Amino acid sequence: MDVRGASPVSKTLIYAVALLFAVLAIYPVFWLAIQSFKTTQEYLTSSKLAFPKLWFTGNYPYAWNLGKFGILLMNSVFYSVVTVAAVVVLGLMAGFAFSKIPSKATPILHGLFIIGILLTLQSIMVPLFLMVNAAGLYNTRLGVLIPYIGLGLPMGVYLGTEFVRSIPGALIESARLEGAAYFRIFRSIIFPMCAPVAVTVAIITFTGTWNEFMLINILTSDDAIKSIPVGINRFSGSLASDYGKQFSALVIGLVPMLMFYIMFRKQITTGVAAGAVKG
Repeated sequence: MDVRGASPVSKTLIYAVALLFAVLAIYPVFWLAIQSFKTTQEYLTSSKLAFPKLWFTGNYPYAWNLGKFGILLMNSVFYSVVTVAAVVVLGLMAGFAFSKIPSKATPILHGLFIIGILLTLQSIMVPLFLMVNAAGLYNTRLGVLIPYIGLGLPMGVYLGTEFVRSIPGALIESARLEGAAYFRIFRSIIFPMCAPVAVTVAIITFTGTWNEFMLINILTSDDAIKSIPVGINRFSGSLASDYGKQFSALVIGLVPMLMFYIMFRKQITTGVAAGAVKG
């Protein structure tokens, strides 16, 4: 937001509102991190807003080992990266086909993808489990990846189609006259121009996959192929009253997301803004 031409009063109000939202967003994370260094006894007996009297770091190794976060972290990274790559590439390819390649089947196929946006995970969980089990993919990484990609594609196709529609058709017609095939046009022209919407789709898909719990919990039974949210859930049972371990587990699950934002914050900001305006 450009406030250079605003009056002093307007600037003050804008900055005050921005500061308020920043505090509301940052404080819960800060509070969670502080509480993770308290023992459960200190958390229950001291003020919930106070800093730890003794910074206890033992919660983290205990939570890491009990939650098996070493394996789960690698699994979450694998599922998220593969799902993001597949959804971005396939979504943009479908968007290119729906918006620039004439076909009588386009309205029907595109409509089916749009319907997928309206489906909730709870409404398809049981039939999805039965299908994965019948295909012999239960408790396999492939049995997790296929539903993840399938659930992410409707939004990817929708955003990709709307963005590619704004690309001048003359570019594609010129390439076709030069003898370029559709795949080469997509690879050399369309995909590079779709960087803003690709970033937007990647953010939506990455956060959704990283935080997904219900689906992977019913499609897998082996800890070796589960993900971070399952490890965090272990602290909601018999360890529900061990607040120090709970907070430590939550921080462990939160840190990778914060690192993802810090590393790609410029691309995220630019991609979301450009994707929103262009789309």
